[in-house]
Amino acid sequence: MSRELVTKSVEELAPLLQKRELSPVELTQEVLKHAESHNERINAYITITRKQAEEAALQAEKEISDGNYRGMYHGIPMGLKDNLYFKNEITTMASRIHGDFVSDFDATVVSKLREAGAIFTGKLNMHEYAWGITNNNPHFGACRNPWDTEKIPGGSSGGSGAAVAADMSVASLGTDTAGSIRIPSSACGIVGLKPTHGRVSKYGCFPLAWSLDHIGPMTKTVKDAAALLEVIAGYDKNDPTSVNVPVGSYMEQITGNVKDLVIGINEEYFFNHVDSEVEKLVRQGIQHLVDQGAKVEEVSIPSLKYAEYAEMITILAEAATIHHRNLLTRPEDFGQDIRLLLELGELPSAVDYLQSQQIRRQLKFDFQKAFEKVSVLITPTLPIIPPKIGEEYADLNGEKVDLIDHIIRFTGPSNLTGLPALTVPCGFKEGMPVGLQIIGPAFKEGTVLNVGYAVEKTNPLKGRKPDLAIS
Repeated sequence: MSRELVTKSVEELAPLLQKRELSPVELTQEVLKHAESHNERINAYITITRKQAEEAALQAEKEISDGNYRGMYHGIPMGLKDNLYFKNEITTMASRIHGDFVSDFDATVVSKLREAGAIFTGKLNMHEYAWGITNNNPHFGACRNPWDTEKIPGGSSGGSGAAVAADMSVASLGTDTAGSIRIPSSACGIVGLKPTHGRVSKYGCFPLAWSLDHIGPMTKTVKDAAALLEVIAGYDKNDPTSVNVPVGSYMEQITGNVKDLVIGINEEYFFNHVDSEVEKLVRQGIQHLVDQGAKVEEVSIPSLKYAEYAEMITILAEAATIHHRNLLTRPEDFGQDIRLLLELGELPSAVDYLQSQQIRRQLKFDFQKAFEKVSVLITPTLPIIPPKIGEEYADLNGEKVDLIDHIIRFTGPSNLTGLPALTVPCGFKEGMPVGLQIIGPAFKEGTVLNVGYAVEKTNPLKGRKPDLAIS
């Protein structure tokens, strides 16, 4: 059974832990062993913290044995993205400049996971300062996609995506500023949720762009994501962007019933210039929902045509502000790609930035109008299949297109609007996973998760796993 343990989801493991049919110590040892044996090839972890994990597993075992079971994530081993602060531990932001940074407090999400009894196995690889979508890191090496180790896992949370897909972590958290949870989740064939802006505290997470940043679950199943969101969601006075809206139970909202659900489709933007096989798989996913009683309605969101401009100006300007001093005094310590982006971020004027915020305002209004007619919007997560490591272009129906511009095209609008967005696998193209994205109204994560669960129930991955994870 031990070899099979690492492939199981949280929803499968939790009952075994609760009933004491499985020890957190045994589970943690198996996950650590699996992670250590495959990390040289996948490079998902920057640091594996075996000693701390083993101590936490012993503590979890004692608590559960004493009848103090805390919930689904009690005794679950998981690595976290290395821009989330751990008290008295190094958090590198996958950078040289912060290579020895030690926080004197835990990030709020880390504190909440500790309270839930989660076991931390280490810090996961990421694009430097979360400012990129390839996870090609000049300081810690490129992270690799477990489905094809010559290809990128997506970024910036590439280590989280690769670790969960390769069973090197049972679940994880990512951060998302233009798609950095959903891009690697789609590329690695897992579930990734960007909650509503303000739903999850960002206190203790090193920022990329203050007004666009989110933290959310990256998991093997939709129910794993729902349970993880229950752990990390909630108001936090330490985060000025945190919103005091009741959390409720996301697990209770997952029924799989989509009868009379109205699915919005925006052809003009979200199904324009898409890989033909990706489009086919996403439309099949929508049809599966229709077969279960859902309805489809086309919607217009006119301001989407300006979304890419607004996203890029906002992220460039905010990121450059955060790193301005280090860019002046230590430019050579940034990776070449990050330094170029930060230099570009010094160029937009106040007029450019404020125009972008007006576009955001209109975009929020247009989405709000759309949600008066539909329950959710469904789109491809990515219009392309991620390319090989080191390539700056992607193939789009035989055309070479810029990788960065295209890979964030369908994810960026949800950062501008702050709306919840979930990616779930919907099939394969040439052996690589394809993601379907579900966008919902603000604070309607339960609805979004339930639709994702209805897609998941159709078993689009047919039980397949990366060869690496089961070898």
